[in-house]
Amino acid sequence: MKVNYRINLISDTVTKPTSEMLHAMIKAEVGDDVFKEDPTVIQLEEKLAQLFGKEAALFCPSGTMANQIAIKGHTNPLDELICDSNSHVYQYEIGGYAFHSGIAINPIQTAEGKLNDQLIADNIKASQDWLPNTKLVVIENTGNRSGGNYYTLDELKLIANQCKTSGLKLHVDGARIFNAILEAGYTTNEVGDLCDSISICLSKGLGAPIGSVLVGPLEWISKCRKIRKVMGGGMRQAGIIAAAGIYALDHHVDRLKSDHLHAKQIESVLKTLQYVSAIKPVSTNIVIFDLVNSFSTQSFLSQLNHHGIHASAFGKHSIRFVTHLDIHEEMIQELEIVLKEKIKM
Repeated sequence: MKVNYRINLISDTVTKPTSEMLHAMIKAEVGDDVFKEDPTVIQLEEKLAQLFGKEAALFCPSGTMANQIAIKGHTNPLDELICDSNSHVYQYEIGGYAFHSGIAINPIQTAEGKLNDQLIADNIKASQDWLPNTKLVVIENTGNRSGGNYYTLDELKLIANQCKTSGLKLHVDGARIFNAILEAGYTTNEVGDLCDSISICLSKGLGAPIGSVLVGPLEWISKCRKIRKVMGGGMRQAGIIAAAGIYALDHHVDRLKSDHLHAKQIESVLKTLQYVSAIKPVSTNIVIFDLVNSFSTQSFLSQLNHHGIHASAFGKHSIRFVTHLDIHEEMIQELEIVLKEKIKM
């Protein structure tokens, strides 16, 4: 059964291409990307490599694939990666690190969903036959499960220095990297200088229908092309969707500030509601909050659905709202009325 929601807050992956983006896709010049002959894919890859100060880039169908390619590209079987316990590569990529790369994972519990240099130093394995080799650190910027929080430039520098000192590779899962950049105030080049690779998602806040781009050193990206192929990620006339990514980068980055503002507006409303027991601090476009124990998430979401609002449970008593380019000020006002006047415990 098809359900039409007037207000869809389940994720920033639900956006539809704008008419201008569709026009860019329709007129895109295409070729066969497996043979490196799609000019629009090449343009997208060169654009993002240059933005982040890297030698090369690789267009991938999804963020999960981009992350898994990066993990395999940086490690060998019997190695280990360090990440936060709430990170996407641990929580939502169905154990791909083991399936694809044959490595172990060390998920660290942190207070705010962010690793730091000391935690990394404390969790590097000793060189023993019975222990995996610590080789890779993966950080997520912004953090989904941690409420869209982000790393500051100083935090990134400390982590990068620790990885370099310890001989570890550093990969940034940049699913919402431009949200972080806008709020933290650093540049794409500053982020790129501090890490070995970044996966940049185009289909979340930037509003493209599909795709992520992996950036890194030229020789390493060449290796990653083979990994992409064996994972089934080689695409043919992919310029049609690459054009959407180019349009998104040219037109949808600065407008992310509106998503952050809308999320803060929602946070302000939630603070006034008796059935809300806690709210994670809102940093970007993700709002995660807890309902009082006597109010089930099923009942809350059902009532939202009745009023044409779509959201998701994010735990036993938790709810997540995600703002995006298809959420407008009038929708935020409608949501406020529903939350304040229509929801009953």
